[in-house]
Amino acid sequence: MNLPPRPRPSYGTLALLAGLMALVAASFASLPLQWSAFFTAEAIGSAREFVAGFAPPDLAPSFLRKCLDALFETLAMSAVGTLLAALAGLALALPASGRLGAAVRAPLRIVLNVLRSVPELVWAVVLLIAAGLGPLAGTLALALHTSGVLGRLFADALENVPPLPEASLRSNGAPALSAFFYATLPQALPQMLSYTLYRWENNIRAAAVLGVVGAGGLGQMLKYHLSLFQMQSAATVVIAMLLLVALVDAASYLLRRSLTR
Repeated sequence: MNLPPRPRPSYGTLALLAGLMALVAASFASLPLQWSAFFTAEAIGSAREFVAGFAPPDLAPSFLRKCLDALFETLAMSAVGTLLAALAGLALALPASGRLGAAVRAPLRIVLNVLRSVPELVWAVVLLIAAGLGPLAGTLALALHTSGVLGRLFADALENVPPLPEASLRSNGAPALSAFFYATLPQALPQMLSYTLYRWENNIRAAAVLGVVGAGGLGQMLKYHLSLFQMQSAATVVIAMLLLVALVDAASYLLRRSLTR
């Protein structure tokens, strides 16, 4: 049996790969990376002493209650921030997908690019000035950044939906809004929910980091105890972060699997 010939990569692809390899090589050559410094006796001894300071974790009941309160605060920040972002992302995705006319598509795409180009940490620093210390600034920072991400993903999902079902309803006299909700949105909804759950996983990690700048939750506790060199207490907070991320990842994975069946 004659096998079809293997496809040959184009010259453009080869040039792109060569350029990427040259960029990686130039990056390694331009950075003063001192790999040997990681394996000196002094560096290994300092790392061993630092890690040993974390053991054993602080398991006092009063401190565990504080960690549990901070854990729920971090979880609430991520959940509320993701929910607000999903609602705002859907509202922005409609014009960004061109459903309200080509004139508003490009400006809305620029708005979405700006929202997601600014990291959550930068949004949190800006909002801390306006809203003060606490979880409100962290929640709004997550919502603003994630709105840009979900808005772009939602817009692409709506653009990729086959237009025939909605067109059939419109041709039979259905209003535009009803045709959208009955034909287009149900087709894109599983993918949009999957995107939202995935961003919730990311926002759990981001919420823990935002606490470092004063946005509350486990991150704020971690910064406090590390600044006082209370390493055993910091170890307990790190373990709480790992447990929270693992639980949310597992729950999100199960939900996404149920949506794709």
